[in-house]
Amino acid sequence: MKTRNDAIALDGDDPLARLRDRFALTPDVIYLDGNSLGVPPIAAAARAQEVIAHEWTEGLIRSWNAAGWFALPRRLGDKLAPLVGAAPDELVVTDTISVNLFKLLSAALKMASERDSGRRVIVSERANFPTDLYIAQGLIEQLDRGYTLRLVDDPAELPDAIDEDTAVAMITHVNYRTGHMHDMAALTQVIQRAGALALWDLAHSAGAVPVDLNGVHADFAVGCTYKYLNGGPGSPAFAWVAKRHQDALAQPLSGWWGHRAPFEMDPVYAPGQGIGRFLCGTQPIVSMSLVEAGLDVFLATDMQAIRRKSLALTDAFIELVHTRCAGQPLTLVTPRAHAQRGSHVSFEHPHGYEVMQALIARGVIGDYREPRVLRFGFTPLYTRFVDVWDAVETLRDVLETNAWRAPEFAARHSVT
Repeated sequence: MKTRNDAIALDGDDPLARLRDRFALTPDVIYLDGNSLGVPPIAAAARAQEVIAHEWTEGLIRSWNAAGWFALPRRLGDKLAPLVGAAPDELVVTDTISVNLFKLLSAALKMASERDSGRRVIVSERANFPTDLYIAQGLIEQLDRGYTLRLVDDPAELPDAIDEDTAVAMITHVNYRTGHMHDMAALTQVIQRAGALALWDLAHSAGAVPVDLNGVHADFAVGCTYKYLNGGPGSPAFAWVAKRHQDALAQPLSGWWGHRAPFEMDPVYAPGQGIGRFLCGTQPIVSMSLVEAGLDVFLATDMQAIRRKSLALTDAFIELVHTRCAGQPLTLVTPRAHAQRGSHVSFEHPHGYEVMQALIARGVIGDYREPRVLRFGFTPLYTRFVDVWDAVETLRDVLETNAWRAPEFAARHSVT
């Protein structure tokens, strides 16, 4: 892609181009932050209106049955399942990643301890998303039984870090900062050959790259719906447990939705069978209902087509930044190799925060991550090749004119 006309031609030949019309995109904005918050599907507004004006206003409490509210976590889980290589009744949409991670990590540690009481180590990466590490740290403190968190500084160190003391390896498939993607199949084998359990975080994978949880024989996974799945800000996350583990696993948040018969109002908790036991409390129905509007778009394509376009978009962006922004202090921190790259691209710049604020002021919306990282997400359902060209041209101008030096761009916002 050497000219803007080349980009326009690629958009004309794009088999996914028709799906862009299913999203409520703001004119004159190039949105490259779908890896943090997806844009709303057009159907989401109508769905919210239906839930509020009809199901809630008219149906009232009857809608738990009549509108299918009670079954929603499992029904949405079954609809999401094919995107991550899960089977029916293996996945529920519920709670947040942090809550789901607490449930699954706690349950996995208990399972590992029952198999081998000497396993007291959780392995992860220091560069993992902080909430994952915080949940592990808090759980270790709560358990107070000699558990430790072993962190590696390089993905290549993981195989050596997973040994006979490891209970669970808690790995994020695509790194939130760099976009580095693990070989899930190979690493799951390493984990399980060491006798440990594999818990995957799919926050930056679901809806962005092909995932085959059952194909790689993973144990557990969590993920969110508000990034590439376009479920809305703070929309519920998901939890996946392989069927072979479901009825043997005891999750710690034993709320009434996970009970085998919640409306019997039994004072003694009895876990339900299957994936339903990983529910906890009453679900946020309005937010959860919007998740379906995002998932429905995926029914018109497949993850292989999405991956092909994702790689083409990220390849084009990387090459254009290197050629159009040559001489600027930009350092690529995302792997060039396709097998190691997710669907976002990150560049380090000494003044990354200010540069990103200047881009946002010009309608090119990416985001910033410490330290000094400009992060650009590419969502194949609605990102165009011409967006890539125009974003790089804006970046070039911001850097060449030193527009980022304006004092207002140095002011730190609460959310970066």
